[in-house]
Amino acid sequence: MNDLAGMLGGLDGSGAGGGDLAGAISGLVGGHGGLEGLVGQLTRGGLGDAVNSWVGTGPNQHVAPEHLGAALGQDKVNALAKQSGLPVETLLPILASALPHIVDALTPNGQVPSGNATAGVDIGGILQGLGEAATSGANSPLAQLGNLLGGLGGKG
Repeated sequence: MNDLAGMLGGLDGSGAGGGDLAGAISGLVGGHGGLEGLVGQLTRGGLGDAVNSWVGTGPNQHVAPEHLGAALGQDKVNALAKQSGLPVETLLPILASALPHIVDALTPNGQVPSGNATAGVDIGGILQGLGEAATSGANSPLAQLGNLLGGLGGKG
């Protein structure tokens, strides 16, 4: 499968991933403490400058998958891997590519909503939009996400 948007859509439990990537990310963003809690955790984990760039209105800074994993903590990473159906070594690069764009999309005015204000947000739709943007051209800032997800749908 070469259609990245289709692969992302298929990671909802019905596709090749056998898990729910969108659900795992929704739980991460909307879980205990909501987006505000996630931003706080990542900031305390040493990613404050990067996270501030995601929330702000300027360009999003890159974060290394291993740094994101360390900031999230091994228990949370393992839980996300289990829910998504992806191995940690596949999941973390996807999160490191997608999370800056997801946080950016959820903070359009440069402000983190308090509490669980992001409940009900369609993370799957955001991921599908990222997938479509990633496949729009080799120079897309999301092309890396497309490359990371390229093998998840199998061959053909």
